[in-house]
Amino acid sequence: MRLPAFYAAACLFALCSGAFTAAATSPEGGSAGELRPSIGFDFGAANVKNVLIDGKLTWLGTSGGLIRFDNLTGEQRTYNNKSGLLSNGVFYVGKLDGRIWAGTYGGGLSILDPETQGWTHYNIPDGLGDSFVYGVMRDVLGDIWIATWSGVNQVIGGALRDPSAWRLHTVASTKGGLANDWVYGIASGPDGSVWLATEGGLTRYRDAAWTSWTHADGLGAPWERVAGEDRERRDIPATSLHHQRQRQEQGLERAGPAYNPNYVVSLAVDAEGAVWAGTWGAGLSRFDGATWRSFTMADGLPGNHVFALAISGRRIWIGTNRGLVSMDRLTFDKFVHAPGLNISSVFAIAIAEGSAWVAGYGGATWYPRGIDAVLSSKKGDEK
Repeated sequence: MRLPAFYAAACLFALCSGAFTAAATSPEGGSAGELRPSIGFDFGAANVKNVLIDGKLTWLGTSGGLIRFDNLTGEQRTYNNKSGLLSNGVFYVGKLDGRIWAGTYGGGLSILDPETQGWTHYNIPDGLGDSFVYGVMRDVLGDIWIATWSGVNQVIGGALRDPSAWRLHTVASTKGGLANDWVYGIASGPDGSVWLATEGGLTRYRDAAWTSWTHADGLGAPWERVAGEDRERRDIPATSLHHQRQRQEQGLERAGPAYNPNYVVSLAVDAEGAVWAGTWGAGLSRFDGATWRSFTMADGLPGNHVFALAISGRRIWIGTNRGLVSMDRLTFDKFVHAPGLNISSVFAIAIAEGSAWVAGYGGATWYPRGIDAVLSSKKGDEK
């Protein structure tokens, strides 16, 4: 591939972005014909919630539909409720069995066959717990797990078309084993465990048993530690009866409105089995199965709202309400801030196949050669 193709990609994306009218910028400089370390895309008021790197293609789940972007040619296509999706809000995008899976806001789970361009939809009548879908994963036994706002589905053997294969696990059905019915993320551990990020804590399913951990067990930094660190202006609980009720149930009235240590927004499990949980205002927590450790702005995070996590080798990348940072996940030091980022609130991080995408409110930044390549050419900010 010739280097100017990346410029063509950026320009074509700016011209063919449909309703988003996304404009490509280049935060990192470079002469004509030179591969720029990062390319920024402006999505205006749209949110980019999830990103999938799929060979030469990148899929972006946004609040205005699912975007397919060709990294080589810059060709772009938007899938929305006029072209097969049941909802324009796409929170999750992944790939299983050669098909693209989109978890939507209110439209359930939609699966695209790239060959036929046909969609297959699954919703509440099919056994789905809720029409809001936040994550999909296949476990070591071949079961498919689907995170929703009303519990988590387990589809035995991945047999989506078999109604008898669908199970719905909730707080009630697990007798309190599941921490909360609002499930925001799902991940698999090296021992086959299924980990769930919920609004009421962190839950593990292993050997048919449910175990949960909350702030009382060590999840999330205490309010006294973060009270003066992050003056987050957005007050979601003030406009959401659901969040207000959650705070009351957890006795958090005295804490600031942008703080809920039990609200696990992002989740990742590393090769050693350590679980990383990003919280709402209580920083990043690490659990090794026995002990907890929390990281906040005092340790090097740019913000205490941790919306996205991605593991790449020894480093863990942490997307916050105030930018992106990485640290050595084994030594817990060497914090490095990502250069060239054109957004502040980071909702999605994708690192694969030598490249990286970082996306969030109003835009996305593409690192064609990966973030590590940028860091190797610049010293960056280290703590």
